[in-house]
Amino acid sequence: MVTSRPAAQSPAAQSPAVQSPAFIPASPGGPAPDGRLAAGSAGLKRLQLAMAAAGLGAFAMLYSTQALLPSIGAAFGVGPTAASLTVSVTTGLVGLTVLPMSAVAERAGRTRVMTVALAVACAAVAAGAASPVFWALIATRVLVGLALAGVVAVAMGHIGDEVEPSAAGRAIGLYVSGTTLGGLLGRLIPAAVEGTGGWRWSMVALGIAGAACTAAFACLVPSPRLQPRSPLRDRPGRPPGRRARPGIGAVRQHLGDPAIVRLCAAALLLMGGFVAVYNYLTYRLTEAPFQLPKSLIGLIFLAYLAGTVTSGLAAGVAARIGRLRTMYGSIALAVTGLALTLPGDLPSVLAGLLIFTSGFFGCHATASAWVTTRARTAKSHASALYLTAYYAGSSIGGTLIGLAWTHGGWTATVLSVAACYTAAACCLAGIRDPAGAAGRPARAAPATALRRSGPRPRTRST
Repeated sequence: MVTSRPAAQSPAAQSPAVQSPAFIPASPGGPAPDGRLAAGSAGLKRLQLAMAAAGLGAFAMLYSTQALLPSIGAAFGVGPTAASLTVSVTTGLVGLTVLPMSAVAERAGRTRVMTVALAVACAAVAAGAASPVFWALIATRVLVGLALAGVVAVAMGHIGDEVEPSAAGRAIGLYVSGTTLGGLLGRLIPAAVEGTGGWRWSMVALGIAGAACTAAFACLVPSPRLQPRSPLRDRPGRPPGRRARPGIGAVRQHLGDPAIVRLCAAALLLMGGFVAVYNYLTYRLTEAPFQLPKSLIGLIFLAYLAGTVTSGLAAGVAARIGRLRTMYGSIALAVTGLALTLPGDLPSVLAGLLIFTSGFFGCHATASAWVTTRARTAKSHASALYLTAYYAGSSIGGTLIGLAWTHGGWTATVLSVAACYTAAACCLAGIRDPAGAAGRPARAAPATALRRSGPRPRTRST
């Protein structure tokens, strides 16, 4: 007679506490099985607060002169395009140095590099207040750009490496929200202080605010987890648990992904138009028919709060309708808002600016998270590539579109920005966005499938 019964199992295998590593769940609120920070964990909350502080300080100092452009131009006798260099030079240096800074951070430690970078930027911003000539101010802005590259080059990649994938998109969205608040403070603080102390004291106030954010980041950021060696550079003898240092090979690998290249091209175009709108709208509002005082013009940057909201919501929207649809919808929203700024009516201009800002940040939060999660290895380098394009767009668009403002006024400026956003939408065409890839958590395997995945019964003859 032939009977069939399961093979005998050892007591350890029969114990319910011992399971295959592939099916070990993360404890609620604890770390994921690979050591990454899980959703709801105390470590993830600390990391989010620390990154929010870093983004707040970095972006306040990065754009600290944007609200002061008319005053700086008047103080040094330069025109709008030249004054805009105090913004464009800084963001351009960030774009040029994010990749080298990413490599430095992998060697020296990401959190250490971010802390030092924030401290140097604080000192440079405060030193800019004492500039006797325009080019001395530009020199301090160069130093600010070089320093802050050590923050923006590392932040999103650090989140991608430290946080489990199912929570990474939302964590990056919250970081982007912090950067929008930083951009807002970087405009509101100068506008508030300038009325009483002038633009120089405004710079000093921003240096002090940056120092407070630096201290908060250093106190809150958790120690980074130890990472396995990278297959890109897996040399024998490397101590276990040390982070590998992928370099040119990692960059080439990401540049070989057409989707990452298209997302970076879209970021360049979108950011160039965004910075140009805020650069030259400050000039437009000082002219007829608006003729607003400088203290009130600074309040237009409250529109950044709309970007703070949409950055946080973008991950949830992308999870429901897909990332590509989210980006197309955000671009359409931004162009609609841009059109509303054309009439010489202040309420229409302000409403249009709110809508434009919402669309831009929804698109940026989605694209930056998409690049980081798409990269399977060397996430910091993928994030650095995206940021290189992003800040190159800020520098190029923020300056070149100034020519449209000088020669054609606000109508020419709006048409130039709309052309950039249309080109960005064309760049996104052809990117595949498979269903469920926008951040939905993977479904748990059915219990029957888990049972079937065990050892098959064997036949025994009697």
